[in-house]
Amino acid sequence: MLSNLPDAPAVIERGDPRFETLKRGHNLRFPATGAEAASRIVICSNEDEIAAALQHIVASGLRPTVRSGGHCYEDFVANNPGGAILDLSTFNLVDRHDGAFRIAPGALLGDVYQTLFKRYAVTLPAGTCYMVGAGGHISGGGYGLLSRLHGLTSDWLSAIDILTVDAHGRVLPRHVDAQHDPDLFRACRGAGGGNFGVITRFHFDHLPPAPREVAEASLWFSWSSMTEERLIKLLTTYGDYWNTRGRDPETWGLFAILFLVPDDHAGARFGIHTQFVQSDGTASDLSIQREFLDRFSGFNPDPASTTAPAYKIERRPWLNATLAGGGSGGGSRAKYKSAYMKQNFTAAECKAIYRYLTNSGNQTQGTYLSIDSYGGAINRPERGRDTAIAQRSSIMKLQWQCYWRTQEEDAARLKFTDDFFTAVYTGPHIPPEYQGTPLGENFEGCYMNYADSDMLRYSHWPQLFYGTGTLYPFLQSVKQRYDPHNIFHSSMSIRA
Repeated sequence: MLSNLPDAPAVIERGDPRFETLKRGHNLRFPATGAEAASRIVICSNEDEIAAALQHIVASGLRPTVRSGGHCYEDFVANNPGGAILDLSTFNLVDRHDGAFRIAPGALLGDVYQTLFKRYAVTLPAGTCYMVGAGGHISGGGYGLLSRLHGLTSDWLSAIDILTVDAHGRVLPRHVDAQHDPDLFRACRGAGGGNFGVITRFHFDHLPPAPREVAEASLWFSWSSMTEERLIKLLTTYGDYWNTRGRDPETWGLFAILFLVPDDHAGARFGIHTQFVQSDGTASDLSIQREFLDRFSGFNPDPASTTAPAYKIERRPWLNATLAGGGSGGGSRAKYKSAYMKQNFTAAECKAIYRYLTNSGNQTQGTYLSIDSYGGAINRPERGRDTAIAQRSSIMKLQWQCYWRTQEEDAARLKFTDDFFTAVYTGPHIPPEYQGTPLGENFEGCYMNYADSDMLRYSHWPQLFYGTGTLYPFLQSVKQRYDPHNIFHSSMSIRA
């Protein structure tokens, strides 16, 4: 029994009043049925507890899945029939040791930002949802508002601590970096979630200084005056900036998100939110941000009707702005999809987006399409060679999100989201072998941290997430070496 071990984690089994809550993550679609739930959740608060629990689970012939913050988009963790979930959420230390910053997998991004800022005056170029756990976020790449300026979170990793399971079923602790198990280290810098072992600590020799302040501004657009032609113009104006001016290093401190919501009620509107910081951590010169925002001045539906400015730029302390950025991102049933874009939108893509967002059916409710700026420091080619993130040429990253409440809505919501995505990537701008997916001259596939099991219907799904080059075969070789019995697996894990 795990409870009898010297380093005893908390074990929550069926019948425990906490079980029904803790068997799920933030996406309430999973586990899909009671029979697909894990038999126990093991709450671990340090490396010794994790190692002891993992060894017991493996020796018992159970499948281990790992949860840090619980934001896995698909069923990779919660759907574990009879298995065990290793919950690392209470292992959440953020500190500095021997000169290196250390982050435990259960630390939430909001706590990471606060600790790094208050104690060390540094930060991570990581995500906006402060309730996301570091474990999955960092091992899957990690991306946020400072990434155009500083790169991906995983680009800054100098080492990780990880537990692997050898051919004899023994749990082995490893400290891996560019000199020790370098292939495993590279694999865990973008493909580390649920593939090779249990990461117990992230190490960063250096981190970028935390900004002092940022400048924020938003623009809003009404659906009431948004024709198909105007939306095409708006989307291509947005895309053109990132495809041209946005490649200039002096703009890398500018982040923008075009957040499209459906035209599903009177007064519906959508907007562009921007945040800017200079490389010195201040926002004293706003000319780059104004230049970007002014590109959209012609989209004010009735400029003569108001004397209010189209936008207002406000400076805020960076930490305050960051912690106000996003909530839990969960607590409902949900579906997500993603795409990397290397070029501007085509008219066909824009028309498909317009068609689905102006659909009069109820299935549009709760549907969102966010179009994030990308590129900048992320696209330094050397980072593609020493990490497991292949997408190093994109200028925008898209995320489809759909949220609903009841199981009865599942089929309609899932179909609508899938149809919407497929329509955008079907047509003459997509090579015949990649129809329905974002691959080809203009695209770089999908983001594994926005996992989408619908892509499994395509034989090229590994190329969607890991690129069309040599990365996936490399990851397969790492998988075969460090997880020979495929202990860590899901429907979209690396297949050796």
